[in-house]
Amino acid sequence: MDSNPLEMHTLNPNNSTTIITNTTTITTSSSASASSSSSSPTTLSRYENQKRRDWNTFGQYLRNHRPPLSLSRCSGAHVLEFLRYLDQFGKTKVHTQLCPFFGHPNPPAPCPCPLRQAWGSLDALIGRLRAAFEENGGKPEANPFGARAVRLYLREVRDSQSKARGISYEKKKRKRPPAVAAAAVPGQQPPALPPPSAS
Repeated sequence: MDSNPLEMHTLNPNNSTTIITNTTTITTSSSASASSSSSSPTTLSRYENQKRRDWNTFGQYLRNHRPPLSLSRCSGAHVLEFLRYLDQFGKTKVHTQLCPFFGHPNPPAPCPCPLRQAWGSLDALIGRLRAAFEENGGKPEANPFGARAVRLYLREVRDSQSKARGISYEKKKRKRPPAVAAAAVPGQQPPALPPPSAS
C-alpha cells in the first residue's frame, strides 16, 4: 500500500471499498445485494469517471506535498511539479539525443532511455483537470491548469517527444463530408463562378 503514494481508499455508501491509483480502480463489495440495489446513481461516462479520478489524484498530491498545499494556493508551477512527478509512472520510451535510436519510431533493439508520460496522456490529463477545477468552484482566470507555463511545458514535451520518437504530432485535419460542403444555405444561390478569362 505504501508503494504508490497516489493510492487512495474510500468507503462508498453501498459498503464497497474503492481503491484508486493513478492507473487502476478496483471496487470490492461486502455483499452481493448491496451492488444490485435499484436505487443506483446515474452512471457517469468514462470521461467523467476519469476526470473524477484525476481530480482526486491531484488532490492527494496536494495533501502529500511538503508543506501541504491548498487548492487556492496552487499555481502553474505546482502543476508542472505534478506533471514531472507523474513521469516516474510513464510507459513511453523517449530516446535521448545520444541514443542510436533517437528519431526512430520503431527501434530494432532495447535501449536504456527513460520511460516518460506520453505527451498525449499529459495533454488529456491537463484538459480534464482544467475542466474539473472550474466544476469544483474555481474561477477560469485563476485556473492553474490553464497557466501559460503549463501550455509552454506541454508544447515543449510534444516537440521533444516528436523528435525523440520520430512521430509527428501534427493535428489531423478533419475532412468535411461532401454533402455538408456542397449543401447550400436555404434561400441563397451558390456564388457564381467568374467568367473565363480571354487569352
